[in-house]
Amino acid sequence: MGSTNPTYLARIKRKARIRKKIIGNSDRPRLSVFRSAKHIYAQVIDDENGKTLVSASTVEKEVRSQPKFENKVAAAAFVGKLVGERALEKGIKKVVFDRNGFLYHGRVKAVSDGAREAGLEF
Repeated sequence: MGSTNPTYLARIKRKARIRKKIIGNSDRPRLSVFRSAKHIYAQVIDDENGKTLVSASTVEKEVRSQPKFENKVAAAAFVGKLVGERALEKGIKKVVFDRNGFLYHGRVKAVSDGAREAGLEF
């Protein structure tokens, strides 16, 4: 059912167009965001080596142990801040932002703002 959904297909087309231009390397890895109906996931990826360097999501114990968030945007901002802090611990200061075909507003923008607030540059 998901593969024939026109909204899903439109996102996949946008994702392919974006990924032609955005490549993460060891100097500037890619901060990729995935948004599902309930959760949000963020990963810092080195595409040259095919490795995920840092990740954070709303399904982790560390995030779930927080007091209940007022909404999903607040949870996304916390995930962004968390992935930013973890990246800085690993010595990653600059990244390339990959919105993964999602529109840049709401939860995707909140992850981006949280990561910037933590100290990541992009």
